[in-house]
Amino acid sequence: MTTNAVARASSRLSEDTLLEMFWVMLLSRRLDERSWALHRQGKIHFHISGMGHEAAQVGTAFALNRGVDYVHPYYRDLALVLAIGVTPTDFMMSLYGKQGEYSSGGRQMPSHFGSKHLNIISGSSPVATQVPQAAGIAFAIKYRQTCGLVDPQDTTQPRVALTCLGEGSTSQGEWHEGMNWAGVHKLPFICLVQNNNYAISVPLGSQMAVANVADRAAAYGVTGVIVDGNDILAVYDVMADAVERAYNGDGATLVEAKTYRPVPHSSDDDDRSYRTREEVDAWKKKDPVLRFRRHLEEIGVLTPDMANDYEVRARAEVDKAQATAEAAPYPAPEDALGALYAPAEA
Repeated sequence: MTTNAVARASSRLSEDTLLEMFWVMLLSRRLDERSWALHRQGKIHFHISGMGHEAAQVGTAFALNRGVDYVHPYYRDLALVLAIGVTPTDFMMSLYGKQGEYSSGGRQMPSHFGSKHLNIISGSSPVATQVPQAAGIAFAIKYRQTCGLVDPQDTTQPRVALTCLGEGSTSQGEWHEGMNWAGVHKLPFICLVQNNNYAISVPLGSQMAVANVADRAAAYGVTGVIVDGNDILAVYDVMADAVERAYNGDGATLVEAKTYRPVPHSSDDDDRSYRTREEVDAWKKKDPVLRFRRHLEEIGVLTPDMANDYEVRARAEVDKAQATAEAAPYPAPEDALGALYAPAEA
């Protein structure tokens, strides 16, 4: 099943919500850009970017019950977690690995997002491991509802589990196992594949023999949807449908968002070895942040003065986050030995 950009659920979004969505996209982009600069300056050791994925991620986040539904992100999901409640300072503290870092006390690599109070599940570096884990969470949600432990209509209770990954990760066995589990048990589960055409340096055609990841959905007995991942309102529409499907007990959805990363895979990658500058430049013209800005200007929701104010505010927030992280101390070496396991009961 495919979708176009004709607004459905998104047509009911208020102007304030549309502006909030634009703000998160812009903030994520400016934070991402600063992270690249910090790496090139030798101030941080690693960065993996979500540039180009902002529409797919923010459109998804706004369709969820944010902070209540479970989200098991992957390493490119900066805009997604910002939309849920992670702050620029949180992210900068992770980049620098400073004491008091929100997700792991400075133990995790950057972009291994995790926040218990926001229901963001911390991932591990091996790709696709989050898929069976998120499917397991969805099974627990359904089990608790089926057993009458929670009211399925209670909006204070999580009712869907979302996970994300790139198309390259769908070549991993864990992805297939998780999708099969979600289909067999008709779980309240959404798998968002952010297809940016390259699994590090390997192009799509070398990853799979079918044209679309979503073509595989039928094999698992789940709903498959393809969406323009650079169109935030189209993403919101298909995600609103997927959330409703999960909430109603109608099973899982595989959403494939077609997008592109205009930057290297990570700060350790040189993308000039596997794609042309002409290809990258062509995709930059489809930039999702600029595309949404133009749309908001065309419908009279965003003015040039407002856009400039957002830019000033975003850069100020990034400056503040960087300054806070740089001023914070590093964890003491002995801190690595503590808080790994709960204390044994007497």
